[in-house]
Amino acid sequence: MSDRDFAIGSDWDFRSFDWPESDAIVAGADLEPSTILAAYAQGLFPMPADGELVWWSPVERGVLGPGDLRVSSSLRKSLKNFTFTVDQDFEAVIGHCADPDRPAGWIDSDIREAYVRLHHEGWAHSVETRDSSGRLVGGLYGLMVGGLFCGESMFHLERDASKAALAHLVELLSARDEWLIDTQWVTPHLASLGVRTMARDTYLGRIREIIGNSSRF
Repeated sequence: MSDRDFAIGSDWDFRSFDWPESDAIVAGADLEPSTILAAYAQGLFPMPADGELVWWSPVERGVLGPGDLRVSSSLRKSLKNFTFTVDQDFEAVIGHCADPDRPAGWIDSDIREAYVRLHHEGWAHSVETRDSSGRLVGGLYGLMVGGLFCGESMFHLERDASKAALAHLVELLSARDEWLIDTQWVTPHLASLGVRTMARDTYLGRIREIIGNSSRF
């Protein structure tokens, strides 16, 4: 399956014009599942800005691939205190990520509803971090498109709980022959885990190689 195959059924062709040399590519379109999937397969993701739905493709993309993950001694210790589930509490995870009190929050009700719908359709997934009592204390969610996991957001209620979710995600993906985690941008938090930058053209070439793989998560 190619990026064009994912675009089938979408009313929008994000490659029909020259992209600017900026992270923000275009505003508009919609949040239908077919639109979002077509966008991800072509290297874009939606994120509202200034009241508009904007589609982004960072000039320098944050990525984590095989062998990149760095687990510090403190994180290794924390991992022993957590257990993990997958797709058991997607709506709770995205709810925590969408907390309006979070600094620089961007997940509005439209984004939330769109990804819950994608979860029900089998595209969006969550990793939940739980404490010894089984309480949800951290996690992340994103889309699996072929061998590409497009990470959207993560949260933690206890120290290292979001980092632990990412470490568990890497463990899950490591059973695959080829995979890549897209973190959108690189933050100090993510850089400490081994997330690195990849130039846009390199990223677009790489995802074309792996989106044809199985999307089974």
